[in-house]
Amino acid sequence: MSGAIWPWLTLALLGAYHGIDPSMGWLFAVALGLQEQSRATVLKALGPIAIGHLAAITLVVALVGGLSSLLAFDYLKPAGALALILFGLFRLAWPRAHPRWVSMRVNSAQLVLWSFLMASAHGAGLMLFPVLVGMQRATAGAEHHAHAMPAAVDSIAQATAVVGVHTLSMLLVMGVVAVAVYQWIGLAILRSAWVNLDLIWAIALIVAGALTLIV
Repeated sequence: MSGAIWPWLTLALLGAYHGIDPSMGWLFAVALGLQEQSRATVLKALGPIAIGHLAAITLVVALVGGLSSLLAFDYLKPAGALALILFGLFRLAWPRAHPRWVSMRVNSAQLVLWSFLMASAHGAGLMLFPVLVGMQRATAGAEHHAHAMPAAVDSIAQATAVVGVHTLSMLLVMGVVAVAVYQWIGLAILRSAWVNLDLIWAIALIVAGALTLIV
């Protein structure tokens, strides 16, 4: 497989993981659907949830892009890796540190806000840092500027593609899971087939940070 494909595949797989994770939105969508006894309500909730997630991801991509113009690559890479490791340790120590939404009566704007806060609290965008670093390295190699600081994303089109591929993958997987759970499986699966995704995610953050330092 071409090396150029791996960053995009990684973005899609991370999006799919977030789509599977109930805390990223499908559980909320199913709960709203069950409350209204409407599959349409489940589907309607997916859009705002995806928009909130996209906003959180976009913020990180823009932040890395901004920092790349201020910091040399040799400083930005370890700083981002350290942030990943520290955030992963934080998630290990306080796995339930995320926004508490006290009402199921939410409008679309509130659902967007909830999704943005949840994605940010789980470090969903932060996990894209290693992918952005890889893109920086590829850009630097293509331009043959040994001492120049490559951009985090080399164009608005590429930045749009980064957040688009990730969010679309999340939306597709989240939609399939939400409809399947609402229509056929039921929420009992959370008790019978429960996996500690918070633990897996915290470890993944730490591993990603360590690999970013090493590779």
